[in-house]
Amino acid sequence: MRFEKAFVLVCFAAFSVFAQDYQIDRYIPESSSSEVSMCVMMSSSSVQQMTPAVSSSSTTVQSSSSVAKSGKNPYNLPDELMPLWNSMSMRQKAGQMIMVFLTSPQFVIENELGGVLITGKHLRSFDNYKERMDEIDSNLKIPLFTALDQEGGIVNRLASFSDNWRHTPSALEMRRMDTTQIRTLAKKIGRALKDIRINMNLAPVLDPSKDHRGTNSFMEESRRSWGNDTTNAYKIRAFVHGMRDNGVICVSKHFPGYDAWTNSDLQIAISASPKEKIEQNISFFRTLSKDIPVTMMSSVHFLRISSRPAVFDANIVKMARKNSPDMVMLTDDLWGTSLRAWASGKTQIPPRKTYPDKDFKRLVTAIIDAGNDILMISYTSKAKDMLNIMMELSDKSSKYKKRIEESAARILKLKYKMGLLK
Repeated sequence: MRFEKAFVLVCFAAFSVFAQDYQIDRYIPESSSSEVSMCVMMSSSSVQQMTPAVSSSSTTVQSSSSVAKSGKNPYNLPDELMPLWNSMSMRQKAGQMIMVFLTSPQFVIENELGGVLITGKHLRSFDNYKERMDEIDSNLKIPLFTALDQEGGIVNRLASFSDNWRHTPSALEMRRMDTTQIRTLAKKIGRALKDIRINMNLAPVLDPSKDHRGTNSFMEESRRSWGNDTTNAYKIRAFVHGMRDNGVICVSKHFPGYDAWTNSDLQIAISASPKEKIEQNISFFRTLSKDIPVTMMSSVHFLRISSRPAVFDANIVKMARKNSPDMVMLTDDLWGTSLRAWASGKTQIPPRKTYPDKDFKRLVTAIIDAGNDILMISYTSKAKDMLNIMMELSDKSSKYKKRIEESAARILKLKYKMGLLK
């Protein structure tokens, strides 16, 4: 264990290279860091064994009419939403499932997308960001989820907006506070997020502070974890409710608990945690499932319970919804090198390599099959390809029509509960 620990370093320098390649700074600290993680590579044969096949279906092809029209309200939507629902095409419903890195307002409007990802880069040019959001808000029929990572500590996007937020406490520091202090701080942060048009905070991190061997996890070393079990659940509620007081919902991440030391944005990350430890990690998410309406899936491959990364596994996605059927499931960045490599059956691919259409279709299909609701991607223009893939799938199979409508319904219900839809 001491030998392993000697090589364990946090991988933020590698993150920065990835961020520059894709003009995105999601899990990159706003401040610099010299810490780099040890990367654990898989054998080519192991990856090939896990390669997903594009799902096929023998279901009889239905007409292009919406599956929802076969019943009055098959997805238990509020009555107030039914006029909107019945007016939406299948493509519009699929558009709600896509969250992109914000670039062109016109692209978001034309494709009627459901969400945008905001980063420090946007906030450093706030006037330009505000103009883009004004244009979208004025022209989009259904309001967006506007998401940002504001965990505190090294994942602190507000620091790009104002130096006043430069020293926002990390999760490790907040879990040492009392609930009154946490809620007061979360209210203040929530108000700042609301003022810059953010309504979804990609926090808190519910990943364990200890791995299955009892050593500090990647998230603990980076001060992002709220603890190792449900002990701090009441403190996380204070954080979540403080955000909610200002109309900002939270996202728990990364289900079922990121305990690998490999950076899953850059390569396939492996966890050898036994089933018992994974179940312990899951209990943290379930304890807070009534408080946090969105869960981000992990891109880690948990060897003991699955043959593929968690985000591609329908059984693991079902675990996340066990106590909350309307839980909205969000992917991490689908343009991350590791997920594209897995879909291609390779150990690694160059970040800027042209990605074959057939591999991208395989990736999107596997994500839909697993039951994810919101597909996040940092390569914005690929959203149009994602829409086309979903339309092709839905035209060929009623199974995919139903899948798209299930996700769109969950998303619209959440937007309604948030007050985005009147």
